[in-house]
Amino acid sequence: MNPVVELANVSKNYHGLRPLRVANLTVSEGEQVAIIGIDQVAAEVFVNLITGATLPDSGEVKLFGRGTQSISDSADWLALVDRFGIVSERAVLLDGLSVIQNVAVPFTLEIEPPPDDVRQRAERLAVEAGLASTDWARPIAELDGSARVRVRLARALALDPAVLVAEHPTVNVPRHDAAAFGAEIGAIARRRRMAIVAVTADTQFASAIGGRVLKLEPATGALRAPGLRGWFSNRRA
Repeated sequence: MNPVVELANVSKNYHGLRPLRVANLTVSEGEQVAIIGIDQVAAEVFVNLITGATLPDSGEVKLFGRGTQSISDSADWLALVDRFGIVSERAVLLDGLSVIQNVAVPFTLEIEPPPDDVRQRAERLAVEAGLASTDWARPIAELDGSARVRVRLARALALDPAVLVAEHPTVNVPRHDAAAFGAEIGAIARRRRMAIVAVTADTQFASAIGGRVLKLEPATGALRAPGLRGWFSNRRA
């Protein structure tokens, strides 16, 4: 399988206690990888690095075999970032609009109401993301955390990404729903033959995805499988 995301000796200063360091990470086509040990502030920095939004201070980031330093302009970057779907609390939802209107946004700005063909595409994505049909017409503001993250998932899948990036997606999801959500996005990724890079503090969610689970050692940037003691001492953060 060809690599879709590669980081080698990466360091990025973001005015935290120490720079974000990643010694080595390779994610191949269709592979699911969950990373624990990166807090929410550093996770934003990490996601920006692996989507080419920012460049490392040192080291190299490659996306689909191409170094991000070679991105020449905004059009070049937009063509690249369209291959990523991002599930993040930073992805803005329009609270006054319905689930289907929000899911339709990647396709058109004509959402009051969406054209029939767009509405049908949005409904298919809502089903895939596990959103109950009884919620489709409800405004986003009325939804709980579990439903809101599924709206973000549906939107992230809209343009058929090669890589799904999940940035602390379960931070507002009740604990009893986190593992189920992880299993569902893992199943979606395997069905779509899509890679996942998930950054999370939720070990139940990380394990449920069904791929590799790695823990970052902040001082060195090493990524290793977590030992049993570390695994069970940090079930949810």
